[in-house]
Amino acid sequence: MTGPLAIAERVIPVWGSQLDMTVQVAGEGPPLVYLHAAGGMMWDPFLERLAGAHTVYAPLVPGTAPDRPHDISKVDDLWDLVLIYDETLRALGVEGAPVVGQSFGGMLALELAAHFPSLFSRVVVLDPIGLWLDDHPVANWVAVAPEELPGLLFHQPDGEAARAMFTPPDDPEAAIAAIVGVSWATGCTSKFVWPVPDKGLAKRLHRIQAPTLIIWGKQDALISSEYAAELATRISDSRVEMIDRCGHIPQVEQPDQTMAVVSDFLG
Repeated sequence: MTGPLAIAERVIPVWGSQLDMTVQVAGEGPPLVYLHAAGGMMWDPFLERLAGAHTVYAPLVPGTAPDRPHDISKVDDLWDLVLIYDETLRALGVEGAPVVGQSFGGMLALELAAHFPSLFSRVVVLDPIGLWLDDHPVANWVAVAPEELPGLLFHQPDGEAARAMFTPPDDPEAAIAAIVGVSWATGCTSKFVWPVPDKGLAKRLHRIQAPTLIIWGKQDALISSEYAAELATRISDSRVEMIDRCGHIPQVEQPDQTMAVVSDFLG
């Protein structure tokens, strides 16, 4: 692809027409579903590169669409959210597409693949939350002080990737909007994982039939890379790829290595 990425929006009525799901769509080629992290939807260079070979469908968690913040009140729990996403993807006609999910989105991808084993052809998860090991507790990213967040997400919190993510726009109004957007999205997604992200996913992972790629930043300080092996033991057709010198967001901190692994897996 050349030039700026053209991102369209589709609005899909679901949940008995009680809720409108916003889905951002970009790219060319066969469909691919992308499920965003807790901080909301961001079209980073990794995702733009995926859109070079796929038509990427990225549903927004209810409440995170800028024009409908109160939609989050229409979704009671994680089980509602899973069913809402299933309805959305089927309305889009993308059953059988691969899915890529980051962190919170990785958990959601695994839940969907476990509840609806034929929904996805392949599953890629990047440092997903959703499990709990007492010896390796997941950090509370919702309550962490803002100045501690780069160290929680990045192996090199002073590196170029972290600076790019946490440097606000020059325009003051845009900077305020960005901070408010991430804060609100984090609040919306925390509704489904608070106070800990373990909602019984471990009991359901055996239902996943799609080949699954588990990517983990080796130095992830938010959720230990020990969780990668735990996931792999519970998903029969799965493999793990560890990304060295990398924290919680492999596609941002080590984009080339992560892209090569994902592209190879997706074929």
